[in-house]
Amino acid sequence: MFILVIVLAVAFAVINGFNDAANAIATLVSTRGLSPLRAVIMAAILNFVGAATGLAVAYTIGKGIVSPEYIDYGVMIAALSAVIIWGVVATRLGLPVSISHSFVAGLVGAAIAAAGSASVVWNTFAEVVSSVAIAPALGFAGGLSLMIAIMWLLRRRAPLQVEGTFSRLHILSSAFMAYSHGKNDGQMPIGIMAMALVIHTGNEFHIPFWMIALSASAISMGTIFGGWRVIKTVGIKITALRPVHGFAAMTSAATVVEIASTFGIPVSTTHCVSSSIMGVGATKRLSAVRWGVAGNIVLAWVLTFPICGIIGWLLGSIL
Repeated sequence: MFILVIVLAVAFAVINGFNDAANAIATLVSTRGLSPLRAVIMAAILNFVGAATGLAVAYTIGKGIVSPEYIDYGVMIAALSAVIIWGVVATRLGLPVSISHSFVAGLVGAAIAAAGSASVVWNTFAEVVSSVAIAPALGFAGGLSLMIAIMWLLRRRAPLQVEGTFSRLHILSSAFMAYSHGKNDGQMPIGIMAMALVIHTGNEFHIPFWMIALSASAISMGTIFGGWRVIKTVGIKITALRPVHGFAAMTSAATVVEIASTFGIPVSTTHCVSSSIMGVGATKRLSAVRWGVAGNIVLAWVLTFPICGIIGWLLGSIL
């Protein structure tokens, strides 16, 4: 059972890389800042680095959402199965969803099925749910504000000069996004493995290095293979982007994720990136954003909690 949970946690990390590959490299690929292969390799490396540093989110996942005494193998398998099912379906549909929130919802649903609502740490869960609204709002506002500031500061510069400068800066901002993604989403499988280790050994919650290396490697592998349908949705379908737009979107989104990671709050890098791109696109004109595509993305965000919660509850009940 312990080995099965570890295998499922690795699969969860790979699915995370599949779907969330778009977070760091979608704008970079769509603006031709790097070739798809180079962009994916860069994202994979920095996802690994991010997942190997800062364990605050892993501790939140491991013992902050559901009280550890109520977690058993059945709960963990149900939660992991829920997020894998939803992650595969969303990736096939090209929908950028929150793998982090998928797992949290699945875990809560499975825990309620196994031990009732008293097993859930509702204060922490409320913080995660509130981030569904707060993180995208900050991403949108950050992308909009940063883009307006850049336009004002460089209003007298030649367009070609601006294009050349931000082509290079865009690569750095995408690297920052990949790192912050690993530091937040990359911590999820680590927390899961640590939970399984507590059940297996009966010892206190702790995180050995092999879990960090395994999770970081798996999420990097998922990023390398990539969810190209999601990349197309985020990088092309929301709005037309130039390197300066990509720089503003990636910088604002990565900053929000990095702050959340510092406080151990699992946020959706997908939410932050998508909303930042919407904010950047809105600086051109509101009609520059394809709001129908944006609406479908937001709908997928909203449905993630009930869908994964129900799947987790059903599987938890069966197990």
